[in-house]
Amino acid sequence: MDMNDILAQWDKMQADQIKKQKESGKNTISHKKANAPTPEEKARAAEKDFEAKLKAENSKEINPMEMWLRRYGTVDKDKIAEEAEYTNREKDRSYLINMRPEARLDLHGLHQDEAYERLDNFIADCKRRGIKKVMIIHGKGNHTTGTDPVLGELVRHFIERDKRCGMSGHPKTRAEGGNGATWVILK
Repeated sequence: MDMNDILAQWDKMQADQIKKQKESGKNTISHKKANAPTPEEKARAAEKDFEAKLKAENSKEINPMEMWLRRYGTVDKDKIAEEAEYTNREKDRSYLINMRPEARLDLHGLHQDEAYERLDNFIADCKRRGIKKVMIIHGKGNHTTGTDPVLGELVRHFIERDKRCGMSGHPKTRAEGGNGATWVILK
């Protein structure tokens, strides 16, 4: 018997089985893969797997030091010291006086009303942004008719009346503005 005879017999057997199934009215062919679990079996296996994982997690021994660290955390003393130094430095008067202005406002060529409005908006914006020191450039009054510079007086009165403004002064050198500019430390 050769391979062709074996295959022919196999095909005949298959055809006979199909014919018997049709006659009996039952279709016993399952489209399920061999050894594939049913949905109920899958659900039970998942439940058992979850319970096993939970038991394994609960039975683990934990180092007492690790448990304490998880509960209370750690404290970075260096970071706390740096933050304290930074806040103290910002409150230190000499540091604030010597620091460079973080924002500038130039009022050259404005009328008093315009200058006052811009100055008020500028200080409000700087305060909202957390800026500590500002420079207001008002000029020396060389082009003013009369005796006193108009904008310089306006700036001085504004600083004296506004609660957001703290200490103020003029820059030390002409290059920074001299008497034509005023620095202000915001509270």
